[in-house]
Amino acid sequence: MNSLRFEALNSLVKNNTLNVSVESDSEAQFAQNVFNDLALQRSLNQQAYDEISKAIFKGSKISRALADQIAAAMRSWARAKGATHYTHWFQPLTGTTAEKHESFFDLSDNSTAIERFDGSQLVQQDPDASSFPSGGIRNTFEARGYSAWDPTSPAFIYGKTLCIPTIFVSYTGEALDYKTPLLRSSSALDKAATDVAKYFDKNTQKVYATLGWEQEYFLIDRSLAASRPDLILTGRTLMGHESSKGQQLNDHYFGSIPRRALAFMQELEHQSLILGIP
Repeated sequence: MNSLRFEALNSLVKNNTLNVSVESDSEAQFAQNVFNDLALQRSLNQQAYDEISKAIFKGSKISRALADQIAAAMRSWARAKGATHYTHWFQPLTGTTAEKHESFFDLSDNSTAIERFDGSQLVQQDPDASSFPSGGIRNTFEARGYSAWDPTSPAFIYGKTLCIPTIFVSYTGEALDYKTPLLRSSSALDKAATDVAKYFDKNTQKVYATLGWEQEYFLIDRSLAASRPDLILTGRTLMGHESSKGQQLNDHYFGSIPRRALAFMQELEHQSLILGIP
């Protein structure tokens, strides 16, 4: 344990800065890996587009035929961008994200290779909820969890995988994730705020809740973080000294950016742009 930090520092010195190529055309990059409203318009006929728009903005039900059309359009779009797998992407109560990856590859009845992704695979999956902690309140074979497609959040490609945002609920309908309560509260807020807003503007149809992100993060070298049990187990520092003068030195504020940190920031900005994060 005594030599662990010295080995981490030695690894830090030997790390090389990665060269990150940054494209200047931000407008062309923005949301290029997101199956957003523009991609829906290009992929669906007008009737199907109007139906999915109504489902997104008014919460109407999606028919099986419409789900099949959207699934076919989504698969064609994803395959054109090099995706080979798809996954229902959700946020369980473990505090992280969860995914169950499936391949577009399938076999037909005569054992020939085909690609398959239909509405039933888009709308619902049956991840094994035994992967999540239960506190011993149920047996493993009783772990029934379902992920259901959330059409209000656009699908996106990460790496070679088409990620479909979903909610995660139990067999009896209880929320097992963080997004289901968010959608319920957003719906309640929309209804209440719309009623109030109509006193000022009778044409108000819907109220959207927005969120401002905290634009601050801390970069720690992987080898140094791995040598800190408090960071690994809790995600925060529980031991050690405070920074000199309360983080008021020039290497904290308005100092020159280290090359490795700058490379990370450029890569983060690029990945954020193609995922539609401004």
